[in-house]
Amino acid sequence: MSSEDTSLPPGRPKAGEVPSGDRRAYPPAEGRTFRILGIQQIAIGGPSKDKLKALWVDMLGLQVKSTFVSERENVDEDICALGSGPTAVEVDLMQPLDPEKKPAVHTTPLNHVGLWVDDLPQAVEWMTANGVRFAPGGIRRGAAGHDICFIHPKGNDEFPLGGEGVLIELVQAPPEVVQALG
Repeated sequence: MSSEDTSLPPGRPKAGEVPSGDRRAYPPAEGRTFRILGIQQIAIGGPSKDKLKALWVDMLGLQVKSTFVSERENVDEDICALGSGPTAVEVDLMQPLDPEKKPAVHTTPLNHVGLWVDDLPQAVEWMTANGVRFAPGGIRRGAAGHDICFIHPKGNDEFPLGGEGVLIELVQAPPEVVQALG
């Protein structure tokens, strides 16, 4: 196929289709009106923040910017920064408030990855219409003060696209991040 040939290879899904058992890359979907700009955060969970801080803060030199506690999310987290300015990556060190309750932020060490998006409501609307499953809770204010929502780690019959085992947080990028990464 020449570089000028824009047709899809035989058997390749059209935009928005989910291939049956096919692990090849999906084509860019038509009508997407938002952009994923970059990594906003990684969230690491454990039974105790003390051990996480010993590595990430004491050994690797990250600085704790703030702390967030939420009974609804069953989390006590320290929000650290890697880098500086609008493109700094947030590294969240999390422990559960109650290890017996859900969400169990400590049972998956790499709890989730967060992605900056330039228009979160548009992204959620478009992805939902194209078969992406979102976790319960909808768009809400996150620990760092940005609007967020989560793509569910697993698809289902109604919404077949999920994170394939990874919880993905979509984070509304503030104007300075859109400008820096856009």
